[in-house]
Amino acid sequence: MRDFRDAKAMAQTLRESLTGKAVTVSHSESLELVSRMLGVADWNTLSALLHAERRDTAAPIARLKTTTALYPAVPLRDLVPFPNATYPMFVGRESSFQALNQAFDGAREVVLAVQREAGVDDPRFADVYEIGIVAQLLELEPLADGTFRVLTRGLRRVELRSFATESAAYWAEAVDVSEGVARNARDLIRRIYQRFQDYTAVHGIIVPDIWLFFDQTRDPGQIADTVATRMKLPIKDKYELLATLDPAKRLERIEALLDLPQRPVSANYATTIRKALNHADRRHHQYATLEHLLLALIDDAEASAVMRACDADLAGLRQGLVQYLDDDLKHIVTEVGSAEPTAAFNRVDQRAALHAQEMGYTAVTGANALIALFPETRSPAARLLAEHGVSRGRADKAIARGVGKEMG
Repeated sequence: MRDFRDAKAMAQTLRESLTGKAVTVSHSESLELVSRMLGVADWNTLSALLHAERRDTAAPIARLKTTTALYPAVPLRDLVPFPNATYPMFVGRESSFQALNQAFDGAREVVLAVQREAGVDDPRFADVYEIGIVAQLLELEPLADGTFRVLTRGLRRVELRSFATESAAYWAEAVDVSEGVARNARDLIRRIYQRFQDYTAVHGIIVPDIWLFFDQTRDPGQIADTVATRMKLPIKDKYELLATLDPAKRLERIEALLDLPQRPVSANYATTIRKALNHADRRHHQYATLEHLLLALIDDAEASAVMRACDADLAGLRQGLVQYLDDDLKHIVTEVGSAEPTAAFNRVDQRAALHAQEMGYTAVTGANALIALFPETRSPAARLLAEHGVSRGRADKAIARGVGKEMG
């Protein structure tokens, strides 16, 4: 046995096996049973012994606080959260909703854990990455489609020691990690400041507050997290930034990623993103959703070409989207500020860049964004596409015939 995680896995296996034989034990009872099977008085003693062995055989990833805390937990499929950022999330899994209920009944803190594979519907400890964050819950609101919108703010990084379902809710044992003392990184921050301006221009990223933040902040860790939150990266690359605990090293990794050749956004798609945000702003919506984006994609040359190749009813699709935005999103109307893209909006934008790379496009187009929207199966946008004749299979076939390439 290598460490406490093996004991946790044994306890989980034991619990599942007993459940199959109509014998129900709690998570804590299964831990105690495994401890006794291994000749140790209780779980606390076994955990201490295993942690001591681990310290003797391997260097820890960071200096850790000694107290492990138990938190309600939410697994994230396509989002890597960072401290000091606010995230609107849309929750559909029952175990996640139950975890949120537990958090709202307590200290309003929840562990956000990043899934290794988005397709896993009921993740276990092996299915989530080691580093997550503790977030503060700000709002929880039920939506008409049966899902829930939850607004969270990231607080701090933690190392997960366990992740399991208990009493129908996800729970995680986690311990805070130390990021150490930040070194002077003035020159590195200055270079990232300059390169990130070019990066946002190439990718059509609208970040009206970022430059003021740079002017007022000299904390390398905060600056690194703020930039990482806004970068368009695959989940694995973004997670590596979250898991890089040393602030200066995190900045260095960001600088290297900013220096990589980036897939530019086509002029048409940049206009489409601005139009989607304008659709939200005109309605005084707090967030720009996938439905705002899809409404803009109807007028995007490349995306609309793919939809017409699918024999889509674009007039009906437009009518359905306008009705949804005007009637069903009244709960996100606000009188102040500009609309912020939802996490789903940003996920689609990131997947669009990856799809453009896979297809060999010189720039990201609205057609790539249309394809990137299909995995968001719980969204009204995906449902409306299906209702009006646009499926992933038909769209893929149209793009394979050359429909949707940048038209200039």
